[in-house]
Amino acid sequence: MKIAAVQAAIRYGDVDANYHIADQAIEAAAAAEADIVVLSELWNTSFYPLNVYDLADEEGKRTKAFLSDAAKRYHVHIVGGSVANKKQGKLYNSTFVVDKTGEVVGEYDKVHLFTPGKEDMVFTAGNHLNIFELDGVKMASIICYDVRFGEWVRMAALAGAQILFVPAAWPNPRLGHWQILNQARAIENQMFVVAVNSCGQAGEYQFCGGSMIIDPWGKVLSQADGREQIITSDVDLSVIKGIRSSINVFRDRRPELYHL
Repeated sequence: MKIAAVQAAIRYGDVDANYHIADQAIEAAAAAEADIVVLSELWNTSFYPLNVYDLADEEGKRTKAFLSDAAKRYHVHIVGGSVANKKQGKLYNSTFVVDKTGEVVGEYDKVHLFTPGKEDMVFTAGNHLNIFELDGVKMASIICYDVRFGEWVRMAALAGAQILFVPAAWPNPRLGHWQILNQARAIENQMFVVAVNSCGQAGEYQFCGGSMIIDPWGKVLSQADGREQIITSDVDLSVIKGIRSSINVFRDRRPELYHL
């Protein structure tokens, strides 16, 4: 299974341009023979203009139609990063996952909102995991700040996820945190982690790039620098069986002692 992570400089508040950028990136990733293409956080608006509510997708209609069409045209699965999305008058930071046939197989609203960036004052938090299957493999997705909450990721691992997708708009100067947290989530949950960041500038934020594809041992299989680029890696899922048999943290857990 080959995965492509799209690290793009999202145009701040320029929604039409951003859909065009996403389409070009998906086409390029498909040309590189990717099976799964992953976009970054809030790729329709960036993180996030003052008029984000006005710019947001209505019930995800445009995004789902766009991703479905692109998946069928390019014959790829798409983990659609996240978009600003209006539902019943409230604003959400939402992920849509679409398979090669164009079917939406997963939806997720960001659960942990970034209070230092006042995201909680603008967006509404979600309340459920996003577990889905592509090519018969269980996977999960979270969004950016969620990766700091190990309990949330462990729940996805316990639900059977073998690959975790982390679309983000992660800013400087916290590149070190980004790298360490994603590697830690991979190691402690013995899963692949595909961490896809933005790059470039958006308002007061300078995004640090550094997108990564990480194996269950914490080894970085592919990594971006701070520029626009698409990184790819083949993912060998047999590695998960190997590490979970040699270092069986799931068997050795003591959940009866964990009071969270």
